[in-house]
Amino acid sequence: MSAPLRVGWYVHHHGHGHLHRALAVAEELHRGGAEVTVLSSREPTAHPAVADWVELPRDDDGSPHDVTAGGVLHWVPRHHDGLLARSARISAWLERHRPDVVVCDVSQEVALLCRLHGVPVVSVVQAGERSDLPHRVGLAAADALVACWPPAAGRLVTGLPDDVADRVVAVGGLSRFPVRTDRRTAREGGVLVLGGSGGDAWTPGQVRALAVAADRDVRVLGRERWDPRPQDALAAADVVVVQAGQNALAEVAAARVPAVVVAAERPFDEQRATAAALRLGPWPAVVLDRLEHDDWPTLLAEVAALDGERWSAWCDGDAARRFAAVVRRVGLRGLVVDGVA
Repeated sequence: MSAPLRVGWYVHHHGHGHLHRALAVAEELHRGGAEVTVLSSREPTAHPAVADWVELPRDDDGSPHDVTAGGVLHWVPRHHDGLLARSARISAWLERHRPDVVVCDVSQEVALLCRLHGVPVVSVVQAGERSDLPHRVGLAAADALVACWPPAAGRLVTGLPDDVADRVVAVGGLSRFPVRTDRRTAREGGVLVLGGSGGDAWTPGQVRALAVAADRDVRVLGRERWDPRPQDALAAADVVVVQAGQNALAEVAAARVPAVVVAAERPFDEQRATAAALRLGPWPAVVLDRLEHDDWPTLLAEVAALDGERWSAWCDGDAARRFAAVVRRVGLRGLVVDGVA
């Protein structure tokens, strides 16, 4: 009997989206017999699909300095005990467990560290302008590149050399929740303002102004009112106000709820790039530059009337399987070059 595929998965600690994505794909890998180990500075999360969790020290505390090594890397603070310890811990784990592949979501430094140990790497690609040297080098060194938006959205990452950009496999919006199968109908129902744990695209004052003017019930979830499993709130809403983060959008799309989308400030214009694609596509969404509008009742009625089933081209419920297929191919020494798995 052959040994199980050994997968390491680096999960960035910011927000919850990286973790949710990892666990969704880990379930697919686990069903295929793979053993998944998470490496992260996050507090460990128990999950049946995760065989082990390697806790990494933080490298962003104290007073970090010379963090980019002259622009060559993103975050390598000089003489930082946490950086030294986390790098050593990753290296020790690689030597001890000899993984077949490591998924990096996201860190160009971790991707390069693993590749420098001779371990194949699958890197998650995020939207936005990625012409900086660390992205160009880190993504070029990866064995495969995965993006969690649909091919129909176009190329949401810019600034990469063509030979790197052409290798990006767009698996579609990846939601941890199943796609809603009962067809929704527009009604004079509620609005869900769905914030994130990593920062919102609006101020509390803008949300209050929306609630006063909306002429509908408005429910707010986010950092102050965190719901780890908001699928019931999504199912009950007729309109969702959401930022343009990949995971939040995927969950809204899986729920098949029309949306008002506002891009939050993120490095490399990540959410602006996604919002621009939403403006141009056939998606059931209206994109605003900020959470302000002169006539909220009319706008919300127009959005609620959009056909939520049009989200099916963004999130068809099969992205985790496609992602897992890329990981398996690389882990089995197959190299994904282009196309959707």
